[in-house]
Amino acid sequence: MTSKTPERSEKTARKRAEEEPVLLASGNPRIAKADGDAPVQAYIAALPGWKGDVGRRLDALIVRTVPDVYKAVKWNSPLYGVEGDGWFLSIHTFRNYVKVAFFRGTSLRPVPPGASKSKDTRYLDIRQDDPLDEAQLTAWVKQASQLPGERM
Repeated sequence: MTSKTPERSEKTARKRAEEEPVLLASGNPRIAKADGDAPVQAYIAALPGWKGDVGRRLDALIVRTVPDVYKAVKWNSPLYGVEGDGWFLSIHTFRNYVKVAFFRGTSLRPVPPGASKSKDTRYLDIRQDDPLDEAQLTAWVKQASQLPGERM
C-alpha cells in the first residue's frame, strides 16, 4: 500500500476542485475569490441545470448593456461593476431561485420587487419557470451601472 505525500494530496485536491465544482448546501457554487471574467465564467459553468441557463443569460445581458463592465467573484457570488466606481449588481444562487441584487435598487425605476435589510438594495428573484423580462432587466442594469457603486 502506498501513501501519498501531503504535497501530492494537495495537488490532487486542487485538480479535483477544478474539475468538479463544489456546490454548497444552498446550491451555490464554491468559487475562489478573484477578479475578472474567468472566475465569473467558472461560477456560471458550475451552476446546475436551469440556473446555468439563467446565469449565462444574465451575464450576456449585463455585458451587452455595459460593455466595459468589471467582474469578480467574492463571497461565492459574481459581482458586476464599473472599474473605479464600485459594484452595482451581484448574482447569488439558492436551492430554488437565482437572486439578482441591485445595490442601489431603490434608485431604479421602477424599483425591483424584492426588499432587503439594506436600505438601498433591492432584489429580483428568478425561479425556474419565471419568464425573464429582458427589457426590464436591461433597463435596470443600465440605470444601476450609472449610479455610484458599492465599495466592497
